[in-house]
Amino acid sequence: MKTEILEKNKESWNLSAERFFGRNPLPEYGPLAPVEDELNLLGDPAGKKVLDIGCGSGHSLLYMDGRGAAELWGIDLSPKQIQTAQQVLGGAAAPVRLFESPMENDPGLPDQYFDIVYSIYALGWTTSLEETLGNIHRFLKPGGTFIFSWEHPFFSRIRCKDSSIIIDKPYHEEGIYNHEGWNTPAFMQQYKVSTYINALVSQGFKIERVIEEACLSEEDRKRHSNRWYSYEKAQFLPTTIIIKSTKAI
Repeated sequence: MKTEILEKNKESWNLSAERFFGRNPLPEYGPLAPVEDELNLLGDPAGKKVLDIGCGSGHSLLYMDGRGAAELWGIDLSPKQIQTAQQVLGGAAAPVRLFESPMENDPGLPDQYFDIVYSIYALGWTTSLEETLGNIHRFLKPGGTFIFSWEHPFFSRIRCKDSSIIIDKPYHEEGIYNHEGWNTPAFMQQYKVSTYINALVSQGFKIERVIEEACLSEEDRKRHSNRWYSYEKAQFLPTTIIIKSTKAI
């Protein structure tokens, strides 16, 4: 089942890669969410070794290069995305190493090596949260930082209709579901906020910050004109959850 899901998702991302080229990379953490300039979750990446989980088109790594990161590493399930990221990062000042791999697997990355690992709107694609977080914990140096953002688990449980908010699906219902927003088959995982937090803690992470705020200024609305992540819906609940955690020294 896991292999089938990964193959379907790889095919879907290969077909959809152009659609998501440069979509919401760092310094953004997601649609209508606070940005790094406001949150300062990364600290100063200058001289740091960084790893992007689900690196997509490589634009978040390009941002880290602009902030002086010493090494740029990334993994992504889609060979099309990796090819695109190689092109985007072709002029990077820092050395680049990209791996075509599911995030649940270890493609041969060094243990206790990275200062910062992050994942921008990618972690919810994992078929095993425990395996993925276990890998990330192992890749990080003691004292290293892991930051991820993802669609808030409550956001997909609710829909707007005629200025009304309707609870459409049970929040407590977790597991694999067919993602219906694309024209190609794709499978995602639904987890509760508590599941993410407890999984991080069980793998040895210390939770530093949990951010659920939405940004609803006119500028934010223009920058994120998306029917799914609509201003109307975001007035009632957050689009994005951002969690910063660290590995014990």
